[in-house]
Amino acid sequence: MNPTPSSPSPSPPPTSLPGWLRAVWGVLGWLLGLVLAGAAALGLMVGVALAVAYQNVPDMAGLTDYRPKLPMRVYSADGMLLGEFGEERRNFTSIRDMPPVMKNAILAAEDSRFYQHPGVDLKGVLRAALENLRDARTSQGASTITMQVAKNFYLSTERTYTRKIYELLLTLQIESKLSKEQILELYMNQIYLGQRAFGFAAACEIYYGKPVKDISLAEAAMLAGLPVAPSAYNPIANPRRATQRQRFVLARMLDNNFITQAEHDAARAQELKYHVQAEPQVHGEYVAEAARQLVFAQYGAEAYTRGLNVHTSVVATDQNVAYRALRRALMGFEQRQVYRGPEAYVDLPADAAKVDARVAEALADHPDNDELHAAVVLEATKAKVVAVLSSGETIQVTGEGIRPVTSGLADGAGPKVQIRRGAVVRAIKGSKGAWSLTQLPEVEGAFVAMNPATGAIRAMVGGFDYGKNKFNHVTQAWRQPGSSFKPFIYSAALEKGLTAATVVNDAPLFFDASETGSQAWEPKNYDGKFEGPMSLRRGLAKSKNMVSIRVLQAVGPQFAQSWVSQFGFEPEKHPAYLTMALGAGSVTPLQMASAYGVFANGGWRVLPTLITRITDSKGRPLVQTQAPVLSEDNRSLDARNAFVMSSLLQEVTRSGTAAAAQKTLARSDVYGKTGTTNDSIDAWFAGYQHSVVAVAWIGYDNPRKLGDKETGGGLALP
Repeated sequence: MNPTPSSPSPSPPPTSLPGWLRAVWGVLGWLLGLVLAGAAALGLMVGVALAVAYQNVPDMAGLTDYRPKLPMRVYSADGMLLGEFGEERRNFTSIRDMPPVMKNAILAAEDSRFYQHPGVDLKGVLRAALENLRDARTSQGASTITMQVAKNFYLSTERTYTRKIYELLLTLQIESKLSKEQILELYMNQIYLGQRAFGFAAACEIYYGKPVKDISLAEAAMLAGLPVAPSAYNPIANPRRATQRQRFVLARMLDNNFITQAEHDAARAQELKYHVQAEPQVHGEYVAEAARQLVFAQYGAEAYTRGLNVHTSVVATDQNVAYRALRRALMGFEQRQVYRGPEAYVDLPADAAKVDARVAEALADHPDNDELHAAVVLEATKAKVVAVLSSGETIQVTGEGIRPVTSGLADGAGPKVQIRRGAVVRAIKGSKGAWSLTQLPEVEGAFVAMNPATGAIRAMVGGFDYGKNKFNHVTQAWRQPGSSFKPFIYSAALEKGLTAATVVNDAPLFFDASETGSQAWEPKNYDGKFEGPMSLRRGLAKSKNMVSIRVLQAVGPQFAQSWVSQFGFEPEKHPAYLTMALGAGSVTPLQMASAYGVFANGGWRVLPTLITRITDSKGRPLVQTQAPVLSEDNRSLDARNAFVMSSLLQEVTRSGTAAAAQKTLARSDVYGKTGTTNDSIDAWFAGYQHSVVAVAWIGYDNPRKLGDKETGGGLALP
């Protein structure tokens, strides 16, 4: 019997797992499934979020067609800067014109691998993370220059994950559309660096007073340290902290082989000198403001951000001469007034070593006003005053120098007028070096000069000090012109047939209430004298009021009111009464200059112009003013009338109330007329020759008497 083939042995039954372990495995499997599902969902959500964010990424047009906010700058005809307007002070500078030392300092401080990474520096991120782990007190960032450009142009400063996503997407998009050089150019012109400076070119001029092409290594390292925190590392406000940051930048430049050890050491040793705002080369503050108003009226708020260059007709040398002349006249007048007393009193310590610090503290509230220096009195007697200036210089004033403040040194001087130790006074240095005490003028003035053939304004000074009073008296002050208005009445008389030789009686006049419609009026001549019959020529030269009134009676007030409109005056501001002959209407100094220009140019009314051209930030012309064409078709005054009036006005400067003009200038081709209103409230002189017409006015903003002996010939003419 054959044996039966053997069957395979059955496997042993599996070892039975404990119930608790099977439960653990089950839970782990369930959690793993959740994690995998969550990861997939999270990945999907991130993908969706990135897709949505990408759809909302701002358009890159603002970068590819970069138009930085550039201030409006106003220039004189000869290229001198008169004023700058705009919140952001920026000088856009091409990357080609940025010196290598400035670029290297920025790269070392902000992004040394800028040319190697694609916008996001992974090595920098890891390095910053490790540094932050190593020292929890530090918070080192890893933003690249491209990321900063994205943030500065498009994003807020909030710290959220959404903003970081946008920043990442923007960074990659910027890198794909712009070259590295373009990105660096944007950064170097857009970044804020304190002191209202945007961009490194502007910062160099503001901090160091020099163009960026001339910057040194030490200066570049100081500026390169500012972007991280402009206020914290401001070298003017925080010199110690700024120096620490500068040394960090220099060390980074050395580590990255941008500089040698010798250059590093020399830069660390260099003592930096910061730019102190200097006295402007041209005092054209009123000119700049007038130009600003004109440009703003045309361009609106864009005027302050488009980088407009506004070129005016003002000549820098003429402007400075006008500025000095007006201030000299106003200060000369002020020295003849009663002394009003010191500006303030300060308690000076008995310890001489502490006096200087107290003086400096006190004068911080009383800054110098150009040539008018503030000073604190150390010692005062009737014969001598010793005072300290803000510079620390001690001056001694004696003799004629204390005459203007004699009342403040008198024994009976009141407590608010007395000059004593601790008094804050004003001092001015004369041409020979001697000091005089004076006071800030309360009186105001205006001066304007223009070319009568083109209307181009050559000089305009709207007041004593723009910082103290921004009201432009040249364009905004409506004042009575007094006798300076008489030539326009005489011009009307010539039109009516009178001549320069016509005889008019300089005799008393009286008008009762029935003639005036209000109250009786008995006009007087300024000198109180009546000289009988005289020619129109003589009557105007001596500014005889009785002659002018009779001339107006002859031509008729209504005709004269209409006639003066040909010179640019507004008829409604010159009521048709006989008082118009004495200049009782209202004019501005600029109106008077334009009106006298009609006589000066032979009969054409030419409107004043200030702006000659406007260019954009790249110098391309936007506006160009054309000189007016003078032809018989646009003549406003007959040539014969203009010729005779010039002859009459030449007599005024030769033998009349303005005789000092020809005598002082030693030339006969000077024409003009003085003006003094009733009670000497306004003082004027309007004059011209063939190429320039000018008007000067002096008076108080709140009209009051200048003084019984003050006249247009004595105040305004000089």
